Amino acid sequence: MITMGLTGGIGAGKSEASDYLKRLGIPVLDTDVVARELVTPGQPALAEIVAAFGSGILDFQGHLDRTRLGLRVFEDSAALQQLEAILHPRIYDGWTAWTREQALHDHRLCAVVIPLLYEKGYDSHFQVIVAVGCTPQTQRQRLHQRQWTDQMIDQRLAAQWPMSDKLQRADYCLWSEGRRDVLHQQIQVVLKSC
Repeated sequence: MITMGLTGGIGAGKSEASDYLKRLGIPVLDTDVVARELVTPGQPALAEIVAAFGSGILDFQGHLDRTRLGLRVFEDSAALQQLEAILHPRIYDGWTAWTREQALHDHRLCAVVIPLLYEKGYDSHFQVIVAVGCTPQTQRQRLHQRQWTDQMIDQRLAAQWPMSDKLQRADYCLWSEGRRDVLHQQIQVVLKSC
């Protein structure tokens, strides 16, 4: 079985690419989904995050307020490292266990979406790496559509490698400007090559 790492900058189009892979019947795991599951009420990771950052990062229902936490950790590199030390080993365990499980099935290929694939040195875990990119203008426009401020965007971008670096290192690049069907056609070309 071929394991594909799917990466790219925030707002680059990874979700659209991964959704299309799923529609083609390819098993896909998004590590952002794994991370969200880890911080649901009752999970040990959430308890550790509250112990580290205080109950002020929870909403009135006891759920993690991701925006509030994000504003805090992306202003303080030590706080970001502390949060990553809580979450990233668990996320790593989750996706590596998932890929081992997929190998037990008769899949030709499975894909894992990891925004920080290169930053965390996970590229050696995959036979094929695909990076999704777009122009910086489109990236910012997409993030503004998520109601992100310029400050939030700048902080997130500073915590990631430049999109151009990811595209240069990847085995295949997908360009997500324009129509979705054009992105889908690019994905079809990549899959035929794998």
